[in-house]
Amino acid sequence: MGFFEVLTLLGGVALFLFGMTTMGNGLEKMSGGRLEHILERLSGKAYKGVILGTVVTGLIQSSAATTVMAIGFVNAGIMRLTQAIGIVMGANIGTTVTAQILRLSDISGDNFFFRLVHPSSLSYIILVIGIVLYMFTRSGGRRADVGQVLLGLGVLFVGMETMLGVTEALADQPFFMNLFTTLSNPVLGVLVGTLVTAIIQSSSASVGILQAMSATGAVTFSAAAPIILGQNIGTCITALVSSIGANKNAKRVAAVHLYFNLIGTAIFLTGLYLIKGLLPFWDKPVDSGGIANFHLIFNLGTTMLLLPFNRLLEKLAILTLPDKPGQLRAEAAMLDDRFLSSPSLALEQSRGAVMQMMEFAKSNFEDSVLLLAGWDDKRFDRLRESEDVIDRMEVRLSHYLMGLVDRDLTTDENVIEVELLHTKGDVERIGDGAMNLAEVAQQMHNKELTFSKSAREDLAALCAAIHDILEITCKCYSDKDVVAAHHIEPLEEVIDHMNDIIRTKHIARLKQNKCNVESGALYIEVLINLERIADHCANVALQMLQSYGMSKRGMFQFDPYEYVRTLHQGNAEEYNELFDEYEKKYIPLLKQEEKKPNPQTEQ
Repeated sequence: MGFFEVLTLLGGVALFLFGMTTMGNGLEKMSGGRLEHILERLSGKAYKGVILGTVVTGLIQSSAATTVMAIGFVNAGIMRLTQAIGIVMGANIGTTVTAQILRLSDISGDNFFFRLVHPSSLSYIILVIGIVLYMFTRSGGRRADVGQVLLGLGVLFVGMETMLGVTEALADQPFFMNLFTTLSNPVLGVLVGTLVTAIIQSSSASVGILQAMSATGAVTFSAAAPIILGQNIGTCITALVSSIGANKNAKRVAAVHLYFNLIGTAIFLTGLYLIKGLLPFWDKPVDSGGIANFHLIFNLGTTMLLLPFNRLLEKLAILTLPDKPGQLRAEAAMLDDRFLSSPSLALEQSRGAVMQMMEFAKSNFEDSVLLLAGWDDKRFDRLRESEDVIDRMEVRLSHYLMGLVDRDLTTDENVIEVELLHTKGDVERIGDGAMNLAEVAQQMHNKELTFSKSAREDLAALCAAIHDILEITCKCYSDKDVVAAHHIEPLEEVIDHMNDIIRTKHIARLKQNKCNVESGALYIEVLINLERIADHCANVALQMLQSYGMSKRGMFQFDPYEYVRTLHQGNAEEYNELFDEYEKKYIPLLKQEEKKPNPQTEQ
C-alpha cells in the first residue's frame, strides 16, 4: 500500500467524520433545542429513557452527544441519576442507525433502481439537493438546516465510497489478510476497537470504517465481533472526559455508560466463544450488513439484559464514586457550560439555579429566626455554610450569563437574561440579610443579652410577615405567576408600616429605661435587616412584572418606578384591597405596651 493510497484512505476517513458531524449539527439545529427539552422532561421511568435515548441518538447520530447531554442535565440538577441510566442505554441502541444506513453499499445489480439507491449514486443526488437548499434559502431558515443535514449525509456517503475504493485494493495484500487473522484474538480485537474509537470519538464512525474494510473479504465474523465490542467501549471516552469537573452524580452517569458496555462486552464475548462451534459463519467473511446487524444485536441485547438491573448499575456507580461524609445537606446545582450552545436551555438552567438560591435564602432566614430565639452552634454553622453556597452560586451565575452575551439571543431570551442578572443579586442580598440576623444572634449569645417579652412578641409578628413575603416570592417566581407577584408590593408596604410601629415602641421603651442601649442597638439592626429582606422581595416581583411586560409584543413597556409611584398614591384599587387585607392580618399582632411601669430592663 503506497503513500497515495494511504493519503486517499485518510481523506475518506476525514470526509466520513466531517459528514457525520455536519449531519448531526444540522439535525440539532432543526430540533431547535426541543430534543434536549424532551430528554429533560419525559424521562421519568427507565424504559421511557431508553426510548427517548434511542430516538434522540438516532436523529443526531451520536450516542456520545446524547450521553453528554444526560451528564449535563444531571450536573445541573435537572435530571436524576436514575433517569439518566435509561437514556444512556437508549443512546447505545440509537447509534446503530448509521451502520444500518451504510449497509446500502452492499446493494448490487444493474437494475436502474438498485444503481440509484447505491451510495455511489445516491450520495451525489443528496449532495445536489442539499447544496440547493443550503445556498438558496434564507440564512437560518428550516430549509437551510435540512440542506445541512443532506450535505452531511452526502459527504458521509462519499467518504464511505472513498474508503471502499482503497480497501478493496487491499484484498490481495498478504499483510492485510494476516492483520485480521491476528485480530481474531478476542482480547486484542477488543483493545484495537476501543483504541480506534477513543481516538476518533465516534463508535458510528469506527463501525463505518470496519464496514468499509469488510469489502475486501478479509474481515471474518470472528475478527469483527471483538472489534465491534471494543468500539462500544471506546465511545465511553467522550462521556468520561465530559464528566471532568462535573458533580458526583454527573460522573456517575459516565461510569454507568462505561459499566454498561464493559458488562455487555464480557457477556457477549463469553457467550460467543462458548457457542462458536455452533455458528456456521464464525470463520467466514462478514459483509457490511452483517457488521451492522451484530452492532445492533449487541446494543439491543445488552439493554434488554441490563434494563431490569438499572438500580444495581446505579448502586455500582455510587459504590465507585461514593459521597464524602459531611457534605452540604443539599448539593448546589451546577451550571453546565455544555448548554451555552443552546441559550434557551442555558437560561432555563440559570433560572433553576436562582430558584435554588431562593430556597437556600428562605431556609437561612428561618434558621436565623430560630437562632434569635435560642442559640444553636450547629444551626449557625449550617447556615454559614449555606450562605457560602449562595455567594458562590451568585458569582458563578454572573460568569455563566456573561457567556451568553455573544450568543444570538431572541428578544424574549434577552429579557430573561436581564431578569436573571437582576434577580440573582436581590436573592443573594436576602441571604446576606439572613446571615446578618444570625450574627446578631451570635453577639447576643456571646454577651448574654436578651430582648424583652414585648420586643420578642413584636419581632415574632414581623418575622411572620417576612416569612409570608418570602413564601409568596419563591412561589410566584418558580411558578412564573404574575398575578401572585402583585401581592408582594402591598405586603412589603405593610411590613414597612409594622417596622415603623415597632421602632416607635422601641424608642418609648428606651426613654422609660425598659431596655439597655447595647441590646437596643442590636434590636434596631435586626429591624433594618428584616426591612431590607422585604425590599429585595419587592425588587424580585417588580423585575418579574417588568420582564412580563417587555416580553408581550404590542403590550405596555413596564416602568417599575411609575408603577410603584401610582400604587403609593392610592390610585390602584387592587393594591389598596391587598394592603388593607395584609394590614388587618398583621398589625393587630403588634400588642400595646403595658400601662404600668415594667421593671424589666432587658432587650
